[in-house]
Amino acid sequence: MVISLKPENLKRYKDIAWLFVKYGRSDIVKQAGLEEAIADEPQTFDPQVPAEAEELAADFERMGPTFIKLAQLLSTRSDLLPIPYLEALARLQDKVEPFSFGEVEQIVASELGVKISKAFSEFDSKPIAAASLGQVHGARMRDGRPVVVKVQRPAIRERIAQDLETLAEMAGFLDRHTEVGRRYGFGTFLEEFRKTLLRELDYRQEARNLSTFAENLSAFERIVVPLPVEDFTTSRVLTMEFVSGKKITALGPLARIELNGRVLAEELFRAYLQQILVDGFFHADPHPGNVFLTDDNEAIALIDLGMVGRVTPRFQEQLLQLLLAISEGRGDEVAEMAIKLGEPRDHFNDQKFTQQVGDLVSQHQSASIGNMDAGRVGLEITRIAGENGFRLPPEFTMIAKTLLNLDQVVVTLDPTFDPNASIRRNASEMLRQRLVKSLSPGNLFTSAIEVKEMVEKLPGRINKLLDAVANNEVQIKVDAIDETKLMEGFQKIANRITVGLVIAALIVGAALIMDIQTSFVLFGYPGLAIIFFLLAAGAGLVLIYNILFKDEKKQEKHDAQ
Repeated sequence: MVISLKPENLKRYKDIAWLFVKYGRSDIVKQAGLEEAIADEPQTFDPQVPAEAEELAADFERMGPTFIKLAQLLSTRSDLLPIPYLEALARLQDKVEPFSFGEVEQIVASELGVKISKAFSEFDSKPIAAASLGQVHGARMRDGRPVVVKVQRPAIRERIAQDLETLAEMAGFLDRHTEVGRRYGFGTFLEEFRKTLLRELDYRQEARNLSTFAENLSAFERIVVPLPVEDFTTSRVLTMEFVSGKKITALGPLARIELNGRVLAEELFRAYLQQILVDGFFHADPHPGNVFLTDDNEAIALIDLGMVGRVTPRFQEQLLQLLLAISEGRGDEVAEMAIKLGEPRDHFNDQKFTQQVGDLVSQHQSASIGNMDAGRVGLEITRIAGENGFRLPPEFTMIAKTLLNLDQVVVTLDPTFDPNASIRRNASEMLRQRLVKSLSPGNLFTSAIEVKEMVEKLPGRINKLLDAVANNEVQIKVDAIDETKLMEGFQKIANRITVGLVIAALIVGAALIMDIQTSFVLFGYPGLAIIFFLLAAGAGLVLIYNILFKDEKKQEKHDAQ
């Protein structure tokens, strides 16, 4: 990728280069050969004096909406920035001056196809809040329902598209010409950022997120998710239910005394564990400004669900093991699970990584409750991984940042709340829900199809094995051989294969007749199919019992002799 010479792009290149110089990474500018490009620019700071972390947040804020969002994503990358800078970026308030009500009217009318006065009976001209991508207004539908309307800033998409082009060019240039770029892969990071930001610019996606979270969290009585008004939502306008409440950060000391904070903190934390470990779809930005306490102080409302994350089932299983290992202080297992999750580089030092992660977990296990959160440990693991030539997937750092933000919220609700204890309390329930989810009809039929394929291929494989035995092509290397025990072993193998074939045939037969309607039913399904499934399950359990217990006892008896 070639650096663009457009005047607007050149200005951005210089701004980014000065950021590197100001915050102690002038080596990157030198390696990239950009020193001459900024030589004539006036300096507003002393490069010999390290800049404070809070200044970095202010600099990103001055550079505009794209860089505010970039700062939010950078706050999850402890492999790129020290912890004080991450915390400063995480506290960055996405607040800017509101745009005019005239522009709001124009955007809403063009998106909905009618004037505001026709679509809503009331529409507040003063916004409730204004952020880098849009602002929120209170309104009332024609049927009297109170709602809030999020309106996207005018021309924001064009501005962000230009900034993304500049950042992508700069990232590609640094990846090719600097050591730090080759090590951390800025191009990959920017591609992830681009996808996240473009999704956030489509308010229809956020509307779908609201509906999905409302359904997934319906079992939590104290968690509220506002539903979208579909007919009044477009890519640039989002209309959703109004939830009356106040930000968690607005709670005073007296309000906290009257609040049932322990119950609310536990329910909120459990809801996020379910999102991450069971649903595989989680709200990735639960900072205190996005979490409301309802007016009756009985429920928590989640708003601004534009930033979400997704987790695969395989990743969920490994992550659950890792979180449990962190909560119980098992450092070696934490390092082992982290290695399974990530991608080692050529210069990865696994021994040093394991030692540093073990020391980290031990330190947090012996620390006070306020410093034991899994999110902070996760971000530190990401930093250690980067230093040792190891890259963890973006989902891991996003989950770690989510848990870190969540910890700030639950501690506000209940200062004595222990996230690690909550993970241990809820781990068995999360595992049970995962098992129930895996037993869905779709998964069962998928398993039946896989068994059918195995049964179809099994006779051919057995024939090949028997032919090899008949042709004396099977070689068994042992120090001593007992023919009687060998024949018993072969007989046992043949019996197990036969039983397996019978079980597979029962499952396949049951699956095939499941759609045949009969008068004889069990549990609402055709009775004969259910009987076949139960017989297969019973035979399978007996087979597993014999393998796990009887074979083991025989082996112990044989060893004793």
